[in-house]
Amino acid sequence: MKYYIIAGEASGDLHASNLMKSILKKDSNAEFRFWGGDLMQKVAGISPVKHYKDLAFMGFLEVAKNLNTILKNIKFCKEDIQKYKPDVLVLVDYPGFNLRIAEFAKSLGIKIVYYISPQLWAWKEGRVEKIKKFVDEMLVILPFEKDFYKKHQVEAHFVGHPLLDAISDLPTLDLQKFKSENNLNEKEIIALLPGSREQEVEKMLQIMLSVRPYFPKHQFVIAGAPSLPKSFYQKFVDENVHFVSNKTYDLLRSSKAALVTSGTATLETALLNIPEVVCYRSSKISYEIGKRVVKNIKYISLVNLIMDEEIVTELIQNELNTNNLVKELTKIFEGENRTKMLKNYEALREKLGGKGASDHAAEIIVNG
Repeated sequence: MKYYIIAGEASGDLHASNLMKSILKKDSNAEFRFWGGDLMQKVAGISPVKHYKDLAFMGFLEVAKNLNTILKNIKFCKEDIQKYKPDVLVLVDYPGFNLRIAEFAKSLGIKIVYYISPQLWAWKEGRVEKIKKFVDEMLVILPFEKDFYKKHQVEAHFVGHPLLDAISDLPTLDLQKFKSENNLNEKEIIALLPGSREQEVEKMLQIMLSVRPYFPKHQFVIAGAPSLPKSFYQKFVDENVHFVSNKTYDLLRSSKAALVTSGTATLETALLNIPEVVCYRSSKISYEIGKRVVKNIKYISLVNLIMDEEIVTELIQNELNTNNLVKELTKIFEGENRTKMLKNYEALREKLGGKGASDHAAEIIVNG
């Protein structure tokens, strides 16, 4: 069969590449055409139609500035699908773009599968109507999403979380080799995951690094985002603040604890069994708007949302300050709080259903 896949972000490239491997196991004659990145290219052996780095416009202002480009991309994508005539269109998250393409592809009679739901349960719930109209199979990766869609009369399949597959496939880590290759010293590591956008990273690192004087026996290591150049991080680096690029999983596995900006990274950190403190701060205006737009959400981290209780501390807005960071970080270094968090991580993995998300998704896509 011919598969047309659209992933518009780095995480989508990772999960779509693993999905493609699983599809090939079940359909040896599979042909792919895709929007994505280097990982998908490695599986397919061909370049993407468009690379996700040329598609990632985040935030209202950036979208507004690049509206012309976005509209051209949508037009081009529709024409490309029409020429390719796929048997199946697989959409990976990226809702602003993908839901428009779904509507068009539906008019051509193409089977449409949505893999990894947009976070409609948090905001823009009205988009469920588009999914109901234009999507044939909805494959979700968070257990509560199945109930969310059921409430809207959409039958969704919970396939498990693909991060469990990605993490279980990691080779054994040689800690000394990792430290040596990245010019790290023998001190225990506190990992800093400050996000991926320039303004966000700048703001979060200033707050995260304010705790340095309180932890002289540790070294701080920043996980660099692939979207930002190494030169951007140099102003934060000194004899006890280091930087690694494209090695976030290895960094986390080498760490005693982590400070993590909310997002998928909070879940990755938990699944790698590293105690963490979740950090979030935006401008006062953005925060106030966000509070009104995001409905019925008790937590900002995926870890707590999945467990429906606070198993990792979330420091949000004014609560995110040096004193609170020092207090919460100290709590998870040793003793009861650390043990409890690690035990909760075990329950989290069980709730996510174990390995096999990519295979489950591929089975539905290939065999219906």
